[in-house]
Formats: sequence, C-alpha cells, structure tokens
Amino acid sequence: MPLIPSSVETCLAGSLCMSELMSILLLSGVVLLVISLTMVRKLRKELPQGANRSRWYLLGGMILLFFFGYVGFFILKYRVRYSAPEMLVAVIMFFGAVFVLLVCLLAYRTTQELKRIYVLEQETITDPLLGIFNRRCLDRRMQEEVLRAQRYRLELAVLMVDIDNFKQVNDTWGHQVGDLVLQHLTEILVVALRQTDVLARFGGEEFVILLPHTSEVEANKLAERLRTAVEHTPLHRIPELRVTVSIGSACLLPDGDTAYSLLERADKAMYCAKREGRNRVVRYPDHDRAGNGGNNI
Repeated sequence: MPLIPSSVETCLAGSLCMSELMSILLLSGVVLLVISLTMVRKLRKELPQGANRSRWYLLGGMILLFFFGYVGFFILKYRVRYSAPEMLVAVIMFFGAVFVLLVCLLAYRTTQELKRIYVLEQETITDPLLGIFNRRCLDRRMQEEVLRAQRYRLELAVLMVDIDNFKQVNDTWGHQVGDLVLQHLTEILVVALRQTDVLARFGGEEFVILLPHTSEVEANKLAERLRTAVEHTPLHRIPELRVTVSIGSACLLPDGDTAYSLLERADKAMYCAKREGRNRVVRYPDHDRAGNGGNNI
C-alpha cells in the first residue's frame, strides 16, 4: 500500500483546518447578525410611528436576508473544502456582519442618549406636578414671541389665571386636594387651548397663557370661555368643592413694549378681577389708554 507523502498530509491537514476556520467565521457572522436583528427590534420600539420607524423595518428585513445568505452558504460548504476565493468570501462575510453589528449598536446607543437628553430637557422646562411648562420656559417663550410679534407686526395677548381662594382650599381640604385642584384646572385649560398657545405655571396657583396671533377681543372671549368652563366643571373626586378663577388679560402694545411690561399688565388686570369679587375676567385698558397705567382698570 503506497504511503502518502508527509508534505501531502500536511497540505490536506492545513486545508481541513482552513475549512474549519472558515466555517467558524461564517457561524460567528450568523450570530452577529442575530444580535444585530435583536438590537434593531429594540430600536424600533424606541421610535414613534412614522417614516424613520419604517426605515428600520426595512433595515431589519435586509439583515434577515443576509442571515439566510450566511446560513445557506454555510450549509453549501459544510464538510467541503474551501477554495481560495471562497475563503475570501467567508472572511468578507464575517467582517460584513461585524460592520452591521457596529452600526446597529451605534444607532441604538445614540437613540438612548438622545432620549436621555430629551428627558433631561423636559425636566428643566416642565412643571413636575402638572406636566405643563414652568416659569423658566415661560420667560424664554415670552421673549421669543414678543420679538417675533414686534418684528412682523403680529398680535399677541397674555392671560394671567389665578385660582380663587386657593389658600382656603389648602387650609380646609389639605395640600393633596390642592394638588388635585391644580391638576383639574390644568386639564380644563389644555383641552380648551389651541396647539399654538403656551400654557405655563407661573407659580403657586397662578397660570399664564400666551396667545400668539390673538387680538384683544379674541383674548377676552377665550378668557370668558375658560372662566365659564372652570366654574361649571366639578372636581372629579370632590364635586362639592367649587373651583373658580380670576383672569387678567393684556395685549402687546405696538411700540416699545416688553415681555416684562406685558406680563405686568396682565397681572394688574388679574388682581383687579380679585378685588372686584373674583370669578371674573378683567382686561387691561385699550391701547390708546394704556399709558394711564392701572388707574383705568
């Protein structure tokens, strides 16, 4: 029986080792693609319905096609020697799977970081109890809206809303009921306002509503609708507790007005509503009389 030369045995052994190595690379690529699909699935859950989410569905489908391609190539070459070009293909497929995984990992981590930043930003501009804008955000938005209105000669109105006898509510019913009253009022205001309007908690039981593109007449009509809605909407858990509000209304003057002076006029009008008996709307005087200050209120 002829003996196989040692050099041939070495060559055969080397070919088998290389084939095993290529198989391992292909299987590793399959595993990496499975991990990538898992990350794409997690990422899709983080995204809202829309075009971006649909694109990630498309990417997941393409990765799934790669997965079947890898598995098919592995089955085709199982226990079969790889030629030199086929070894190159196996290596390219492995590093392709590595690339796909890195892209998915980077996209997922970026999404998580953006989500974390968004949450932090929302915490800095949102009132934790009511979920509406806080005083810090209101100050910035008022500056922006006043500058925009003055630049393009647009109308701008502000409503200052204050809950009547709120201290008495806290003293009689407790602070937890006081929080319920604040939430109750917020729900009514959010439903009644437009998407372009800005609702913010000014402090304590006071709210500010910023009304872009709104005239003095429109602002007062809206204020009266809000006052009526609050008066006739009972508190969910304590219907016998009657909640009313006093509202002051002011509009941006054509020249030389500021966010501070606009808010100050609305505040004066609101306190005038308090003095006149509460549960009412008071507007600051017309623009042609605004120079007389609070004497006309």
